Amino acid sequence: MRHKVYQNYLLAVLTVSLAFNYVDRLTLGLLLQEIKTDLVLSDTQLGVITGFAFAIFYSLTSIPIARWADRGNRVSIIGIATVIWTVAVTLCGYVNSFVQLAGVRIGAAIAEAGSMPPAHSLIADYFSRAERPKAMAVYLAGGSLSFAIGYFLTGWLNEFYGWRWTFRILAVPGLVLAGLVWLTLIEPRTRGLRTERPGSAVHADAMRSNAVQSKDAPGLREVIATLWHNKTFRQLLAYLSVIGFFTSGIGQWQPAFFIRSHELSTGALGTWLALLLGAGGVVGTYFGGAWASRYAPDDERRQLRVMVGVVAGVGVLSPFIYLAHDVRVAFGLLGLSSVVGTTASGPLFATIQTLVPERMRATSIALIFLFTNLIGMGLGPMFVGTLSDVLRPWAGEESLRYALLALSPGYFWAAWHVWLASRTVRNDMKNTTVEAERDPGKLGRVPLSHPTGDPTRHPRYLEA
Repeated sequence: MRHKVYQNYLLAVLTVSLAFNYVDRLTLGLLLQEIKTDLVLSDTQLGVITGFAFAIFYSLTSIPIARWADRGNRVSIIGIATVIWTVAVTLCGYVNSFVQLAGVRIGAAIAEAGSMPPAHSLIADYFSRAERPKAMAVYLAGGSLSFAIGYFLTGWLNEFYGWRWTFRILAVPGLVLAGLVWLTLIEPRTRGLRTERPGSAVHADAMRSNAVQSKDAPGLREVIATLWHNKTFRQLLAYLSVIGFFTSGIGQWQPAFFIRSHELSTGALGTWLALLLGAGGVVGTYFGGAWASRYAPDDERRQLRVMVGVVAGVGVLSPFIYLAHDVRVAFGLLGLSSVVGTTASGPLFATIQTLVPERMRATSIALIFLFTNLIGMGLGPMFVGTLSDVLRPWAGEESLRYALLALSPGYFWAAWHVWLASRTVRNDMKNTTVEAERDPGKLGRVPLSHPTGDPTRHPRYLEA
C-alpha cells in the first residue's frame, strides 16, 4: 500500500515538473507577436530563437547528462535541472535583444536535457511492463497540462502585466518544485544500500546489483550499437524525428497564426488553447495509456498498430484547421486533433522503455530527443518562419496560414514509420529479453531476487 502511494506521488511530482518544463516554450510561442514588435525581430529570427538556439544546446548537453543519469542519482539531476529552468525563465523577462533571448533559450535547453531522460528512467524502474503505458501516459500528460498553464495563465498575465512580467511570475513555481524533488523523491539505486539491514539477503542483493551496475554499465559506443541494431527502435526514432519536425513547426507558430489571421487577443486565445490543447491533451494522453494497459498489456505490436491510425487521423484533420476561415470551426478541429493525437504518447514511450535495457534507458531517451530536437525543434519552427517570410510578398498577412498548411501532410510520413516498427517489435522484444537473461551485465540489466523479474516487486521498492 505504501509503495502504491509513493508511486503515485512520484508520478505526480514528475508530471508537474514536466508541465512547467514546457511552460516557457509555450509562453514564448504565445507571446511571439508582442516580442517581435518590442524587440523588432523578423519571423526568421523568431524561428531561430524558438527552434535552433534551443535544439543545438539541448543536443550538446543531453547525451552526457543522460549517461550520468544511467549511472548516477537521477533525482539530483532532475533537481538541478529544475533550478536551471527557474533561472532561465526569470531571465526571459529581462532580455532586450535577439542575442540575449537566444542565450536564455540555451538555459531552457539545458534544463529540459536534464529533466526528461532521468524521469523516463525512474518511471520505468518503479512501474512494471504492464503498468508502464498508463504510468507513462500520466507523466506525458504533463505536456498537455503545460498547455493549460502556459496558455491560460500566460494569456491573461500578459493582458494585465505585459510579457516581461509574465515570464518573471511563471518562474516562481520552479523553486517549489526544486524543493519537492530534492527533499521527497527517492533514487532507488541508492536506497537499497542505505536502508536495508547489513548482512540481510536484500542488502546483499543490493550490493551485488550496484556492483554490477558500476562495473558493467555499458559505454556510449556499446549503447549506440545496441540501439542501432534494434530495428524497432530505429523506426520509432525516425517517427519521433519526423513528427517532431512537423508538430514543432506547427505548434510553435499556431498562436501567432490565430492572432494574425483571426485577430484574437492573447487572453482570449490563451483561454481557448488551454481548453483545447490542455484539457484535450490530458484526456487523450490518459485515455491512450489506460487503453493500452487494460486492453493491450504486454502487446506492443497491437499498441503500435493503433498508433498508426491515430497519427494518420491527425494528418486528415490538420489541413482543415488552416483552411477554415471561421475561428470556431478551426478551434473545433484543433481540439479534436489534440485528443486524437495525444493518445499515442503513453504507449509509444512505454514501448521504448520496455524495448531498451535498463541501464540504457536515459541515454535512449536522450538520443531520441537529440534527433527530435535537432530535426524537430531546431528546423521545424525555423522552416515555418522562413517559409512565411518567403510567402509574404504573395500572401501578405496570410503567409503564415499557408506555411502551416504546407506542413500538415507530414503526419502520414510519420505514421509509415510506426507501421514499420509494429512489424518488428515482437521479435526485438524477445531478443532484448533473451540477451538480458544470458548476460545481464552486458546490457546493463540488474537481476533482482524476485522470481518475476519485476524490479518494482523487489522488497527494497515495496518499502518505499
